[in-house]
Amino acid sequence: MVPGCPQRANREETAINNNNDLFINEQIRDREVRVIGEDGEQLGVMPTSEALKLAQEAELDLVKIAPTANPPVCRIVDYGKYKYDQLRKAKEAKKKQKIVDVKEIRMSPNIDTNDLNTKINAARKFLIKGNRVKFTIRFRGREMAHMGASVHILTDIAEQLKDVAVMEKEPRTEGRFMNMIMAFNAAAYKGGKTHAEKNEDEQSRSQEVQGDGDRQTDA
Repeated sequence: MVPGCPQRANREETAINNNNDLFINEQIRDREVRVIGEDGEQLGVMPTSEALKLAQEAELDLVKIAPTANPPVCRIVDYGKYKYDQLRKAKEAKKKQKIVDVKEIRMSPNIDTNDLNTKINAARKFLIKGNRVKFTIRFRGREMAHMGASVHILTDIAEQLKDVAVMEKEPRTEGRFMNMIMAFNAAAYKGGKTHAEKNEDEQSRSQEVQGDGDRQTDA
């Protein structure tokens, strides 16, 4: 941009307010810098005054993109467009990041078998989707005197889910709660059915084969 241009002054002010490490144009106080041209070409190391002159001739800005390098690296760009591209890339990278939720499943130390199996099945679905699952046993009143006796509930859960998950945090007591965290184990579950489901299928096939053999014998 042309020196003294209001738009350029606003850009410099924006740089100071939004990012103290990102200096442009006359804010760059280094004696010399390594310069990258507008099209990405390496222009080499030169005095900062010469780099500023090149940027001014191109009606662009000189932006310090690597302040810790020796010498610092600057690029000749349109600062507004450069800042926009950086924000866009950051947003795209954030979208690609996989968010892992922690699902909590609570129960009492007196949970019955049916309810426990229901919770285990729910946990299995969460885990297969890539979520971590926190199992929490809540103790009340006199139950707190026998908290250690309930550890087997969590270890039994871990045993039943070992075909899809690993224990990330072993059972431990925190106040009136006992917690355990399990995380998805891709090595144990490879996109198809779980080991338990495969075993059930094998048993069903075996029973079918046995039934066919019995019918042939009867014939």
